[in-house]
Amino acid sequence: MSNIKATIVTGAGRGFALTVLALSLAACQSMKPAVPEAQPSIPTEYTALAQDGSPSIASQGYQEYFSDPRLEQVIALALDNNRDLRTAALNIEKTQYQYQIARNDQLPTVGATGSVVRQDTLSVTKPYTTYSVGLGVTSYELDFWGRVASLKDAALETYFATQAARDATQVSLVGQVAQAWVAISFAEQNLKLAQQTLKAQQDSYSLNKRRFDVGLDSEIPLRQSQISVETARGDVASYKTEIEQQKNALNLLVGQTVPANLLPDTAIVRITDNRALSAGLPSELLNNRPDIRSAEYQLRAAGANIGAAKARLFPTISLTGSAGYASTDMSDLFKSGSFIWSLGPSIDLPIFDWGTRRNNIKISEVDQKIALSDYEGTIQTAFREVNDVLATRANIDDRIAAQRRLVEATNKTYQLSQARYRAGLDNYLTVLDAQRTAYSAEQGLLALRQANLNSQIELYKTLGGGLTTTQAENAQVESQTTSNSTSSNN
Repeated sequence: MSNIKATIVTGAGRGFALTVLALSLAACQSMKPAVPEAQPSIPTEYTALAQDGSPSIASQGYQEYFSDPRLEQVIALALDNNRDLRTAALNIEKTQYQYQIARNDQLPTVGATGSVVRQDTLSVTKPYTTYSVGLGVTSYELDFWGRVASLKDAALETYFATQAARDATQVSLVGQVAQAWVAISFAEQNLKLAQQTLKAQQDSYSLNKRRFDVGLDSEIPLRQSQISVETARGDVASYKTEIEQQKNALNLLVGQTVPANLLPDTAIVRITDNRALSAGLPSELLNNRPDIRSAEYQLRAAGANIGAAKARLFPTISLTGSAGYASTDMSDLFKSGSFIWSLGPSIDLPIFDWGTRRNNIKISEVDQKIALSDYEGTIQTAFREVNDVLATRANIDDRIAAQRRLVEATNKTYQLSQARYRAGLDNYLTVLDAQRTAYSAEQGLLALRQANLNSQIELYKTLGGGLTTTQAENAQVESQTTSNSTSSNN
């Protein structure tokens, strides 16, 4: 390794130093490669539903999209108290400080120095002491090749990526809170259905017991009805447990215990007042999904790291300087004639590094390819998620209508089988079969209604909804940060 240091003390030396300073301000070159073009093979339109040209529901804030004010308040509590979202916000703060450090590396570091040195040399007859104080610039790198600037750009893109990751956490949180809130309502509805079934089974058990007591039936129908009673009783206990578990899940998402007056106390019929749930144009998804933006910023950061790695192929030129006072007598330290200064560059150029620098470039280029693949994969995943939800939405109404007709048919069958059993035309096994079928159909209808509401929430989430205000704030922060970055380079 070659390490050349010089102290400039002559007029020619001062001219050289000024030339170096001018070059450092005017000749910085960035070696960042162009951002590679992603080829995710995205569709030109969504597969499941034809779009009517309406704006995407992602443009609506959650207060505008969701119709129940209680749910809106629960979401607001979650945005204030959720620990994952809080961690994501702290990560933004952390990367902001890291970016500030990277920016500061473009500026010289000035520090105060002071020393007392006792020494002995051949030119003097006895040891002497030297006192000195001053200000100094320590190893200020003249960024001819843009290494420091590239590292600053990488830190900036990482900051933006972390900011977008926080937005993605918020989108996910809003959807999870809404689905957990809905789940409590449907657990309550399933509990009511199980309780109704239990009462019906207890009535059947009482009827069978009377028939058995008077000798009309054998003990088999009595025990069959008892089995149904205990099964229904077990379902009631299970749904009571599920309700508490769903409340615990919601409390965890919100970050505190949700007040009872904000929990759903009736069956939820709709989650939004929107009549048409438009997904907008596929091209809008790239702007609306924060996870896609985060992946794009990571790709840009990888390109900046390539520029920093390439700059290491060239000499690192640093400037050091100091100005102050020195004297062999403490009382003469600040007197006329004791002022001293020094200024000089140092060049650091590895000659033989056995390919380390070039391998670092290859590593950074591979990192960029990985980031590009992740970016393309994130886009593909986003479109798959939207298309999956749209596929559900395309058929959910038909499924609910069919299930409703199935419930009507099974309930009618159950009523007929009970009448035939009481008339002595059928055995009790027919009643049990009809009852189980009717109960299962009722449960299936509740599950489809919950799936319908969940699909509305999921569509809003997969489109990147709920960030209207946040995106505006982030755009202002990004513009200000970029402006500051540009001014610092100038």
